[in-house]
Amino acid sequence: MEIIISNSSEIPIYEQIKEQIKVKIVSNELKENELLPSIRTLAKDLRCSVITTKNAYEELVKEGYIKNKPAKGFYVAKVNKDIALEEQLNKIENLLDKAVNIAKMNNIKLKTMSDMLNILYEEDK
Repeated sequence: MEIIISNSSEIPIYEQIKEQIKVKIVSNELKENELLPSIRTLAKDLRCSVITTKNAYEELVKEGYIKNKPAKGFYVAKVNKDIALEEQLNKIENLLDKAVNIAKMNNIKLKTMSDMLNILYEEDK
């Protein structure tokens, strides 16, 4: 399972891990009942602490994205994809709202914002 973390991000590492796993579940890259790497294995793969991966998994369990089967591991839970996608869209909308407010305060034109978004969106292709 590929997860990319940034040590220079303002977002805590456990949150980066959690969000990337959620995206993989919503996009069906991770399937219902699929076994996830153990906390220790994921920590080793990402070169981060076990506590960090444990926190990410605990949050995912609380939010209903994964389930813990004692002595067996963590598995992808049955998730309502529409609700999960709506949650992600809401986060994007909130971030875009902040960006638009900053742009308006600085008299940055919509065309400039649109160009920036297109560049950022196409950057990783």
